[in-house]
Amino acid sequence: MTDIDITPSAAARVAAIAAKQGKPAILRLAVEGGGCSGFQYRFGLADQIDAEDVSVERDGVTLVVDDVSLDLVRGSAVDFVSDLGGAAFKVTNPNATAGCGCGTSFSV
Repeated sequence: MTDIDITPSAAARVAAIAAKQGKPAILRLAVEGGGCSGFQYRFGLADQIDAEDVSVERDGVTLVVDDVSLDLVRGSAVDFVSDLGGAAFKVTNPNATAGCGCGTSFSV
């Protein structure tokens, strides 16, 4: 099992955002306490990859996760979905036992 993955759709979206902002195509996924289910995902463009980060690359885009957050998202895939409710990054997390309706928070 891969530690973490990023889909082609998410990689394409990160590449477009990074190019528009003139930043490296590095997406950082972190997990923080909070949200309606106990933990919440936080996304942001990163300027660098830290030594303790786990990273995966697809189509020239790098997804990085710090080692603490990785324990909560191991085996997950980050996707970018667009539907009637809007467009957003979505984490398919096999470790989550429950989640909220908006998909941004979860519990284990």
